[in-house]
This record gives sequence, structure tokens and C-alpha cells, in this order.
Amino acid sequence: MRSVNRMLLATALVVVALVIQVSVLARLHLPGAVPDLMLLTVLGLSLVYGHVGGALIGFAAGLLADLAPPADHAAGRYALVLCIIGYAAGLARPEHGRLQSVLRPLFVVAAAAIASTVLYAGVGALVGDTAARHVGLGSLLLTALIYDLLLAPFTVPFIIALARRAEHDPVTESVGASKATDVASGWLASGTGLNIGDQRGAGTLRTRAVKARVARAGRIKGVKRL
Repeated sequence: MRSVNRMLLATALVVVALVIQVSVLARLHLPGAVPDLMLLTVLGLSLVYGHVGGALIGFAAGLLADLAPPADHAAGRYALVLCIIGYAAGLARPEHGRLQSVLRPLFVVAAAAIASTVLYAGVGALVGDTAARHVGLGSLLLTALIYDLLLAPFTVPFIIALARRAEHDPVTESVGASKATDVASGWLASGTGLNIGDQRGAGTLRTRAVKARVARAGRIKGVKRL
């Protein structure tokens, strides 16, 4: 059930990110690079699902971006980049999936913005795409870093929160709660040989026994009974 929730959530987030990327962000005509919402989506999911899930989601998201119009580069180029970035970001996943500080995701976003730009330009150089040389790799790195860091606070925390919420299984949690109740009841009843429901009756019997002993002591030793 958890794997199905992961797949459905990742698919929905990647598709929405791709639509916004192509229809809105790519048409802003900002100087230098384009704000990469696909990259931020992969980073947010990788910080929750780990390196294996991050690599798979990154490859699928990158391949979808390679095939979606108006793509003007070789298919598989961005898939390779996001696969590597997703795997590396998943290695930075905190223990138990809980972030102790906002510095870690911001550092991951900054490193991913730089690494993805360098990898994309490097793979492009291998296949004969020299567009990065004409634009200027330094300008692309700087603008990609600024745009992604500005966009990250509005996207990455939201994606992480959705992914964590999808990880919870109400059926499993209810079963776990019932088991915890049984364990607690057994712990409370240990050492007495009685059930929890019988403790009130046992207390009444002890009170009567104490009163009987006091009464017997009063008759034998002449103690005044209250």
C-alpha cells in the first residue's frame, strides 16, 4: 500500500511540476537559466524516499521532461541528470525522515542547482550541443542557483509534507495502537496475577481484610476502634 501511495503521489507531483515548468516558468523569459521546478520536486521526494526512490523518480521525471514538447535536446539527457541528482539527494535523507534544520534542504537545493547545470552542460557537450558555451556557463550557474533557492521555500517544504503524509497508513497505525494498548494492559496487570478489570475488586478485598485485622487487634489488645 505504501509503494502505491508513493507512486501515485510522485506521478501527480511530477506531472503538475512539468505543466507549470513548461506553461509558466519557461515563458517568463528570465535572464540566464529557467527556474527548475522539476528539479525541486525530485529533491523534495528524494529527501523523504531515500536514494533508491530518488533515483527512480528522477529518471522518470527527467525522461518525461525530455519527451514533453517543446523539448529541443536528445531524449534521455535530462533523465540521466535527474537520476544522478535524485540518488545523491536521497543520500542526504535525515534519519527517520525528519529534518532538524532548514539548512540541510537549502544546501541540497544549492548543490543540486549547480550540479544539475554542470551535468546538463557536460552531457550536452558529449552529444554535440554547444548552447551552454554561447550563453555562458558562469551565468547559467549563477542564475540557476538564485532562481532555485528563491523558489525552494515555496515548493520543497510542501512536497516533503505531502510525501510524509502519504507514508502514514491508517490501518497499520490503528493495529499498532491496539497492540500498544494490549501491551500496556499486560504490563499494568503483571506481578498481581489479576486482570485489569479485577483490580477494583481486589482493592475492596484488601480493605476488608485490613479492617478485620484492626477489629481483631482491638478485641485482643483493648485498642479502641474507630
